Amino acid sequence: MAKREFPTGTLMQGKRGLIMGVANKNSIAWAIAEQLHAQGAELAFTYQGEALERRVRPLAESINSPIIVPCDVTDDASMDACFAALKDTWGEIDFLVHSVAFAGKEQLAGSFIDNTTREGFASALNISAYSFVDAARRASHMMSEGGSMITMTYLGSERVVPNYNVMGVAKAALEACTRYLAADLGPRGIRVNAISAGPIKTLAAAGIGSGRHMFRFNKATAAMQENTELEGVAGAALYLLSSLGTSCTGETHHVDGGFHAIAMPQEAALKASLGID
Repeated sequence: MAKREFPTGTLMQGKRGLIMGVANKNSIAWAIAEQLHAQGAELAFTYQGEALERRVRPLAESINSPIIVPCDVTDDASMDACFAALKDTWGEIDFLVHSVAFAGKEQLAGSFIDNTTREGFASALNISAYSFVDAARRASHMMSEGGSMITMTYLGSERVVPNYNVMGVAKAALEACTRYLAADLGPRGIRVNAISAGPIKTLAAAGIGSGRHMFRFNKATAAMQENTELEGVAGAALYLLSSLGTSCTGETHHVDGGFHAIAMPQEAALKASLGID
């Protein structure tokens, strides 16, 4: 397995935290875990189901994680067991990384109004937004000395992205949850932020229709005219989770090469993204 190179140091020395949502070695959550580990953090990991365990366990064991536990964010008993295992082993934690989202593939193609079902809507909101509230509540009980939490979002929460559909609604809810959690937990010294990453070729991105066009358009029209790198997202996570991010809370931090800042791309960039001479 090829390893990415992350800056090493001691920013997270003596800190312990939970990573939720690693899917494989190319996932955003794993890149964040690698960066935190390089800065001295001790990490615990969750997985859901045997298929994901086969991917997550070798990664977690490669950095000597002492806690690798199953967790279904839609099941209270599973969440209880997950955080009980954390408490039994560590007692307290310093940070939480939430990178959990899901919507049925049939919800992520074509028309939002025609393809969004009641069940699909409820499932997307439950897994992608409420799970952060639930995890944050449980994690906060283990943060007596303050702490930091982050979740992962995307620009489809703010603007219409073709085929993103109900996931855009779920991410908008997630960002609102981030602000409300920040207000509730701020007096206890716990910071809560979201990272809005540009498109990255992950397992989750593969489920979105017109993905190839999304990557091509983002690269051509972003301020930096490049696609988002995992290293950039991991660096932002390190900032928000470490003492470097002191006084930053309730924020949705964009890491997308400046794509979010562009209202109208240059004509040449637009033509390039569409393959027009």
